[in-house]
This record gives sequence, structure tokens and C-alpha cells, in this order.
Amino acid sequence: MRIKIKGLTSDHIGQAVTIKGWIRSVRSPKNFSFIVVNDGSNFGGLQVIADETTQNYLAVLADLTTGAAVAVDGILVKSPGTEQPFELKASSIEVVGLCPADEYPLQKKGHTFEFLRTIAHLRSRTNTLGAMTRVRNALAYATHTFFQTRGFVYLNAPILTASDCEGAGQMFQVTTLPIDKPPRTDAGAVDFTQDFFGEPAFLTVSGQLNGEMYALSHSDIYTFGPTFRAENSNTSRHLAEFWMIEPEMAFADLQDNMDVAESYVKYMIDHVLKNCGDDMKFFNSFIDKGLLARLEHVLSTPFQRVTYTEAVDILLKATKKFEYPVSWGCDLQSEHERYLSEEHFKKPMIVTNYPKDIKAFYMRMNDDNKTVAAMDVLVPGIGELIGGAQREERYDFLIERMEQMGLAKEHYAAYLDLRKFGGVPHAGFGLGFERMVQFATGIENIREAIPFPRTPKHIEF
Repeated sequence: MRIKIKGLTSDHIGQAVTIKGWIRSVRSPKNFSFIVVNDGSNFGGLQVIADETTQNYLAVLADLTTGAAVAVDGILVKSPGTEQPFELKASSIEVVGLCPADEYPLQKKGHTFEFLRTIAHLRSRTNTLGAMTRVRNALAYATHTFFQTRGFVYLNAPILTASDCEGAGQMFQVTTLPIDKPPRTDAGAVDFTQDFFGEPAFLTVSGQLNGEMYALSHSDIYTFGPTFRAENSNTSRHLAEFWMIEPEMAFADLQDNMDVAESYVKYMIDHVLKNCGDDMKFFNSFIDKGLLARLEHVLSTPFQRVTYTEAVDILLKATKKFEYPVSWGCDLQSEHERYLSEEHFKKPMIVTNYPKDIKAFYMRMNDDNKTVAAMDVLVPGIGELIGGAQREERYDFLIERMEQMGLAKEHYAAYLDLRKFGGVPHAGFGLGFERMVQFATGIENIREAIPFPRTPKHIEF
């Protein structure tokens, strides 16, 4: 029976095992071959020793090329070298899938991330993207474990929606109407009553509004799914399609929100450090040499908590020159966020109580009538990792904010009902999963933090 390479231990030494995977490298001195096989379950793979005593060896020798898929039976033996504790002495070897050496684009040399994006169907076989995939998987596992063990209910929020949660209008529209000649009303506008849903439909920018609905029946819920922003941003921090984790908590305020956010981030970091050791050592050695020390510091240090007003004062007093000027009421830019977390406090931080004019309609108005009970978690190397708030549970306040922002109340009738029928103080946040992957691995560009990146003018694979 096949065993995943990650599942092999010193207890298997002397036993017959079967592994299957893809050849990472092969060296064939006289009469034998060293073959490194990787099945994606761990970082280093397993070294296989094949020689003339190996069944089928001479018949398949020419086909043992980098990228070929093989099945190997053999005895696990203690390795005489120091790089691995054991290796596989092959008794038989079969080439399951050929790989022409002169055509395979992943050769034993360094490849740029830009090049690897052009072969996204193969880049997961590289060290960096393979390790990223395993760390991403571990972060997802840790996410579910964190919330499940705390009594949260996992909610699947819809991907298709008629509501713009953020009120920014940066949404992908979905339609079944003919693009070249859509039906028109008498006034000349597109007649969406003839569309599939009978009204304009979009890809969701957030599962928050639906999450709030279920939080007000199940107390604590979380969503974990894809979200979409039609924002023409070609930066190392933005994707058009990305994954969000959005918990919503009834009977919770801003303080509760901050406590859960900090605990959640620390839980994920602790999980990957304990369960992705080889991958994290690789990232620390080849991607970000200060990564492990920084993550350990995050685990051992409370997040700094400051108000937006305090943050602006710090930025105004900074000797560093910023590209974007700072003033009270401005939306903090990435350079401001990174200065605060990387240079001033040198650790993750939470900024609270932002001006109401730069935040969404659903955030709870503070008593000063100038700021809202919002929070952003800022981390070194990334900037904003989490955005959240205590939600506005007061019906009249919510109506006033929607009117100020020109939002049609009929689109949010159900949301408003929650304030009328047993409404309670509640809070929640959204964590951009790919940014968390960046933070945990030190990967600079978010396009390497997701298997198949979707960015402006790029939707391959």
C-alpha cells in the first residue's frame, strides 16, 4: 500500500514500502541512480537508490527524468548521509507518467516568480510554491480549528449578491443578458428585469452582511470563502479574487473584537510553526531571513493598541518623508501602516476609532459623532491584515448613515430588520487569507500566496 512520504518515520526502517510521486532530481553515476521523489506531502521528498538489482531499472533508466511520475517499491534503510535520516532502496520502479526532458520548463536552476506565473499549472512543483501550498493548507486548518473549538458555527455565505457590502461600487457584475445587444427599457437603460435574477447581480465583496444575519440567531459564526473586488490595483498586496475569513459575534463590542482577532492571528502562527517546520525553515533561509524571529516575537508580545488619532500624531511627528501626506481624516496608506508596525512599534498593532467619513456605513458611531468603532490590525511587512468593527445596532443611526452615503434602503431591508427584531450589539472582522499567507511565509508578492492569482488583465489557468 502506498505511503505518503510525510508519513514515513524511522519506525519504517527495514520495512517494505511503496511511494509514488514526481522526480525532482536524478543523478546516475555508474550502474546506479540517486532519485529524489516528491509527492507534495513534505518539503524534501525522499531519496531513492536504484541499481541493476532493481526490477525494471535498466528498462526505464532513460525515462527517469525530472518531472516524470514514478511508483517505487523498496526497503526503507538508514541513510549514510546527514541530509536525511533514511532513504529507499528500490526493489522495483515504474514510470507512471513520462516527462520529456527537453520540453519540461522546470529545470534544476532558479526561476523568477514572474516566469513561474506563466506556468501556474506547474509552479506548485517548485520549492517555494510547494511550501506555500502546505503552509496555506495549515493556516486554513488552523482557522477552522480556532473557531470550531470556540463554539463558532461555520457559515457558507452566498457568492452571488445584489448588495454592495462596502458601498464602494467595485464589484464584478454577473449577467445572462446578451452583452452585444441587451434588452432596454423605454428610457434606454438596460432592462435587468429580463436578466436571470430579475435585477442586477454581482460577485460578493464580503460575506459580512449574511454573517451578521446568522450571528443574530447562532451568536458566533464565521465565513471562509472567495470574495471579489473589481479594483484596478496592480500591487503586491491586491488580488481581484481572494479569500476572506469573516467572524461575526453577537453580544460583542470592539474590545471583544480586538481580543479575538489577536488570538486568532497568534493561533495560526503557532500552528504553522509547530506543523510546517521544514517549510518555515526554507522560507526563513531563502525568502525572508528574519521570518522565524519575527513570528516568534509576534507570539510572545501583546499587539500594540492605539487610536487613529494617536496613530496620526505619530505619523505627523515622524522624521520619515511619506509619499502621501498625513492629516486627521485621511485614509492611512500602506506606507503609513508599515511605518507604524515596522519602524515605530516594531510589532503588530491595532488601530481603532477611525473617522466616520472614511469607513463603511455599518460601523457603530462613537459618542463624538466624528469617529466609528472600527479597527484595523497592522502587521510588519504587510500593513493591513484585518479590518473590522463593532456594527451599528441602532436602527435610527443606521438609517441616517445609509442616507448620508446614498445607499438604497430597499437593498438592505433584511439587514435593517435585524435592528428591529431582537437586535443586539455585535462585532466582526475580515482577514484577507492571502495576506496572512504572506505574513506567515515572508513572500513579498501576494500573487505567490494563492494557487492561481486573478489580477487586472490576467485570468489564465
